[in-house]
Amino acid sequence: MEINIVMNRIYEISSRLTEALNAPLYRYLYDVISWGDRLIMIKGSRGVGKTTMMLQRCKELGDKGVYASLDNFFFNEHTILDLADYHYKHGGTHIFLDEVHRYPHSSWERELKNIYDSYPALNIVFTGSSLLQLNSKIADLSRRVAVYELRGLSFREYLNFTGNHDMASISLPDLLVNHRTLASKITASIRVIGEFEKYLKMGYYPFFIESSEFTYSQRVERLVSSVIDLDIPAVSAIEYETQLKLKKLLVILAEQVPFVPNMTSLSRDVEVTRNQLMKFFTMLSDGAILRTLMDPTTQPKRASKPEKILFDNPSVMQALGIMNKIGTVRESFVASMLSYAGNLYAPKEGDFLVDRKYLFEVGGKGKGFSQIADRSDSYVISDNIETGVGNKVPMWLLGFLY
Repeated sequence: MEINIVMNRIYEISSRLTEALNAPLYRYLYDVISWGDRLIMIKGSRGVGKTTMMLQRCKELGDKGVYASLDNFFFNEHTILDLADYHYKHGGTHIFLDEVHRYPHSSWERELKNIYDSYPALNIVFTGSSLLQLNSKIADLSRRVAVYELRGLSFREYLNFTGNHDMASISLPDLLVNHRTLASKITASIRVIGEFEKYLKMGYYPFFIESSEFTYSQRVERLVSSVIDLDIPAVSAIEYETQLKLKKLLVILAEQVPFVPNMTSLSRDVEVTRNQLMKFFTMLSDGAILRTLMDPTTQPKRASKPEKILFDNPSVMQALGIMNKIGTVRESFVASMLSYAGNLYAPKEGDFLVDRKYLFEVGGKGKGFSQIADRSDSYVISDNIETGVGNKVPMWLLGFLY
């Protein structure tokens, strides 16, 4: 088929999607990205809103931009380079490529490198949901690409989306020093406790807007399955039996997290070797299903077992039916927010350590300081309180870190 005909289909799809876009609110990352950079990678787990963000940017550029998902039939017969060359010769300046890990050829990173070097007037933005594959192939582009990671919705964004608010994010140092004043200002107009409970159940993924609680949970469950059934096999030559063992590991962890893993007994339960189990943790962590935290004394390149294992966010827990474990839900939320503010560790005392400086203990309304007493820069993160006092900080306010 003549390339003009198939390219017209690409342009028609791009125009249809941008014209139909009804997303007046922008995610936190939109204003962080330097859109003038020539090669931009937006990575992030499935369902966090990468496609919407690209379409928003493409719509602003009009005819100068074109959007294409790389699982389009066009790419069975043609290449990214074909698209770039055609778009450039017809006056285009920006290409937005979605889901690069679905590209039917194996050389997307090499093609992007060639386009970057051969078309200096062309800007490329690309995304992928397979964090594992992106992380494994980014080395060839490392000197050229600007990398950004889009996370799920913070509690602040959830409130902005549901209540048409325009609240700004808060840095961690500012939050810790001024949390009482900041919380009082927010709670004057919003009943945050009830909204926070809704957010923990179904607020991390933007598709909550078009979902009931049941369908939201189903979509998250499919997301988890897709990571194991599609993303991991795309970068690791694993057999079907291994996929079943990965799912078995999740079932076992659902009954135990958060915990310091006993690698010997866990390996026995999952029926894998210790080294295989370590790889499982890496795969599921890169796939944004689990969050593994190391002891702050662990050497960066040393292959050590995680000190603590959590699920990546409360919505994953909801999909796996373990929201009744409120202590685990709290820690999952706190870890997902604090990890944005700095390097997160699991210390010997307390629950979390950020940048080897700020120490946090997590608990309910009555949580005290006994476990982190006499430690500098130590704080208690308490659930079910609207405002805190001293070094006792309301948990929901951590949802304003981004």
